[in-house]
Amino acid sequence: MQRREALKSLAVLTGGAILVPSCNFEKEEILAAYSNLKVTPAQQSLLAQIADTIIPPGKLKGAQDLAIQDFILVMVNDCVAQTGQTQFTIGLQAFNSFSKKKGGKNFSKLESTAKEKVIAEGLSIGAETTDENQKAVREFLSITKRFTIQGFMMSQYIMTEIKPYSLIPGSYNGEVLISSISNMKIDG
Repeated sequence: MQRREALKSLAVLTGGAILVPSCNFEKEEILAAYSNLKVTPAQQSLLAQIADTIIPPGKLKGAQDLAIQDFILVMVNDCVAQTGQTQFTIGLQAFNSFSKKKGGKNFSKLESTAKEKVIAEGLSIGAETTDENQKAVREFLSITKRFTIQGFMMSQYIMTEIKPYSLIPGSYNGEVLISSISNMKIDG
């Protein structure tokens, strides 16, 4: 009889051991694609809103339409030094509290003009500030702005539909009047 009880206990213990790793005890999952950054889907969504505030949709697609937030996270994960990654992560985590302090609400609940104002205030934080969270927010926003512009200008949408890329040297046409050449101005 003891043998049956031992086998039954072993079966229950084995089933429990198999079941426990599949249980998720975390509050929010961390995106595995960005191994150096501990970014949650909510933070990725916040980053998309910030990028979309920097380059909003209009005649051209906005940054969120082109998924620039993924480009930003890949660039920070792969190309930024460890100290910059740490500042970026701290700034991303502290950005909603900064937004509450400057705009009165979470960033996602603000109107577009208030979002622009919060980002402008974050970028204008001086280097002489002693608050580490504010320094991290400034560093986070400057990295985000730089990679948003870079990702937008290098996107397939810009390179194929707005300003088509031609291989160098391109075709040669020796009989073109200079007055017939028009450069597309997308810089503003």
